[in-house]
Amino acid sequence: MNPMTPFDGVKVFTATKARDRERLGEAVTEWLKENPGIEIVDKEVLQSSDSEFHCLTITLFYRSKASRDSGS
Repeated sequence: MNPMTPFDGVKVFTATKARDRERLGEAVTEWLKENPGIEIVDKEVLQSSDSEFHCLTITLFYRSKASRDSGS
């Protein structure tokens, strides 16, 4: 994450079950389609696991296109 990149919000997608992890990209795409007034300014993708569980997390940092267009 670039500390100089301004953002208005954060959206976190996470899954631990295999079927949910496989569908995580579709969930992100669906959310983006439902929120056309935002601009993604950065993202983080993290995978963590232990002996039993695997977790995939996608974090999107975004700002509204209106705030970008107004110069704020």
